Amino acid sequence: MRKLEIKGYGYVLPKETVEFKGGIRYKISGDETQLGIGVKAAKKAMENAKITINDIDCIVSASAVAVQPIPCTAALIHEKIAKGTDIPALDINTTCTSFITALDMISFLVDAKRYKRVLIVSVDVPSIATNPNQKESYELFSDAAAAVVVEYSENGSGVIDGMQKTWSEGVHFTEIRGGLSNYHPKNYSEKTKEEFMFDMNGKSVLKLSKNKALKMVDDFLKKNEMKITDIDMVIPHQASHALELMMKKLGVKKGKYIDIFKDYGNMVSASVPFTLCWAFENGKIKKGDIVMLSGTAAGLTTNLLLMKI
Repeated sequence: MRKLEIKGYGYVLPKETVEFKGGIRYKISGDETQLGIGVKAAKKAMENAKITINDIDCIVSASAVAVQPIPCTAALIHEKIAKGTDIPALDINTTCTSFITALDMISFLVDAKRYKRVLIVSVDVPSIATNPNQKESYELFSDAAAAVVVEYSENGSGVIDGMQKTWSEGVHFTEIRGGLSNYHPKNYSEKTKEEFMFDMNGKSVLKLSKNKALKMVDDFLKKNEMKITDIDMVIPHQASHALELMMKKLGVKKGKYIDIFKDYGNMVSASVPFTLCWAFENGKIKKGDIVMLSGTAAGLTTNLLLMKI
């Protein structure tokens, strides 16, 4: 087990809400920005951990969409909370599962004592890129930010194992084609604007996810000599209303997973850390619990991570 514990956490939801048939969604408005709510979540996590930026050894942005192409989003967060220091800052991106990937990778560095204490921030604002003509995805997402502070610990907490797989036959099921070198901004026009918006084939994503992810979970548990009933709580990506169906197929009983999709929607990279924060705040997980973080992302990528709290 890689030794580390979650020392503190914080999240931010925008002020404005929109109610659709499928539930409540949050969206930035006024002077709210992606960077702004991400920085607020980072500060809340450090406050919750009772530390200052001087106690942080590394800043990681684990977000699906960067604030700008260059520099990395972590450097922009650094400017707001750590300017004048030389704390390393880096981005880790697997779109919706970026937080799980980041926690998995950073756990090796913390366990090896390369870093003692790391701040991981996930923030996305899909409301500015969804297509109102594509109702399926337009009513799916919420803007949000979530952050955690993890640190080296000898108290029995840590990452037990992680697994990530990518099936690129689904690479075009979920994408934004425009904005960078593939479809340069110079090509933007009223005629091409939908190339710069989020595009998803939800049925194809769900079909591929069911075919691949279910076996992946089974393989992952067998690798760790565990059964699904050995897990105290599953913290899944709040992808869609299909969450309940997926958990049922995995054999996870109600009360053993967190489903807050109707109240908060799909928060992209912030989804898993936000759900983790929600579980802590609502007493759904406690010290010593075995939790599994899970999720699917564009790519199609699927991540699993087992952790002892």
